[in-house]
Amino acid sequence: MPLPLHAQTRPVPEAAVLEGLPPVREVSAAEVAARVSGGPRLVVLDDDPTGTQTVADVPVLTTWTVDDLCWALRQDSTAFFVLTNTRSLSPQDAATRNREVVRALHTASAAEGTGYVLASRGDSTLRGHFPLETDVLAQELTELGAGAPDGVVLVPAYIEAGRLTVGSHHWMRTADGLLPVGESEFARDATFGYRNSSLPDWVEEKTDGRVPADEVLRITLDDLRGGGPAHTARLLSSLRGGRTAVVDAVCDDDLRVLALALAQAEGNGTRLLYRVGPSFVRARAGQAGRAPLTPAQLRPLCGDAPHGLIAVGSHVSLTTRQLDRLRERGGIAEYELDVVLLLDDKRRDAHIAEVAAAAAGALHSADAVIRTSRALVTGADADDSLTISRRVSAALVEAVCRVNAIRRPAFVVAKGGITSSDTATHGLQIRRAWARGTLLPGIVSLWEPVDGPAAGIPFIVFAGNVGGADALADALDLLRSA
Repeated sequence: MPLPLHAQTRPVPEAAVLEGLPPVREVSAAEVAARVSGGPRLVVLDDDPTGTQTVADVPVLTTWTVDDLCWALRQDSTAFFVLTNTRSLSPQDAATRNREVVRALHTASAAEGTGYVLASRGDSTLRGHFPLETDVLAQELTELGAGAPDGVVLVPAYIEAGRLTVGSHHWMRTADGLLPVGESEFARDATFGYRNSSLPDWVEEKTDGRVPADEVLRITLDDLRGGGPAHTARLLSSLRGGRTAVVDAVCDDDLRVLALALAQAEGNGTRLLYRVGPSFVRARAGQAGRAPLTPAQLRPLCGDAPHGLIAVGSHVSLTTRQLDRLRERGGIAEYELDVVLLLDDKRRDAHIAEVAAAAAGALHSADAVIRTSRALVTGADADDSLTISRRVSAALVEAVCRVNAIRRPAFVVAKGGITSSDTATHGLQIRRAWARGTLLPGIVSLWEPVDGPAAGIPFIVFAGNVGGADALADALDLLRSA
């Protein structure tokens, strides 16, 4: 039986979870790259911009006109991202946006003569619009004549952040060991909360019983490591009628075995739709993990301005700890957007203008932090809470836009998934960019905008729920060194 939503247990020692597993089956990224080269393009519909944090030199779109999608399909890359930001939207708006993207992509694909396979990128802690997004994508593919998917492959692992799947149970690494995600703070999300850490049970929970747990195909580490790509491909090829499969993963090699198996199954005619965490994208794109960007690599990307802007919207406890460590390092000027004032229509605009002007004025001598007040304000229900989140995010984005209009920063760091998306699309008006790499191992993606008022300003996507307590301060130190 799943634990109650607010129950907590102590983390389990990682060795206890991982002991007795079959030996890793090593697969090189080059082997995957050779297999997927020239095949259908992996198109990742990213429900917030943090999915890019495991890849390098991959195109990113924040809009999805046919022209934009044609541009991305022409680039020399096995994959690209389309930032849908649907995690911040209502279910109805999320569904509409997914339909818009797929229809435009289908037109662009025909124009460019390039096939595609879709990945719906969700959160590695299982938050987001599932199964709504995969349901909508399957329906659209069917109506467009691309064929109904035979299966939906669920792979939430995020290796660098310690989100691992073993025995079809999903775990997150903490300082004290591995914690079942269903017992984490993320499972108590006001909008996307859940109870189960067992992925088949989670699928049953999120589909309201439409997909019973015992009908979910479980692809385990025994299958990936013992059976290998051919065996796993046979399992994937058995999917029919949109059946869901859940996949274990503890390391990149597990995901690369899966990538080879997917390519084999799809090459034999199986139509698959993916719902994945960040690490899958790197493996399926045929990329190896790369070291973080160095000061020498960053220097050509950064402008002449002396200091940068950090926008913080995430409210998770980890972000609060990271802010505390950043204060200890010094070199920042900090300004607060009071959520209570932001929800007051009479005082909102003046408050935003005052904060933005102060932050812009500070950029000549310090890195400026604009953050929302740390007290989390929730609504009467999930939809109301999401509306409040959107209003607060819009205010933070407006402040960033005002700062950039007054004084151009050397870089912009956006802390939080919704914050990153809204800052990119509205605050900095980025349409096309390249994800160039990370500032920390496997996390904190740096985008190079190629158009709009932010062209030439490095944009750093920093999820709210990743990294240790020093991660934000360490990322700022690296940017300052450039």
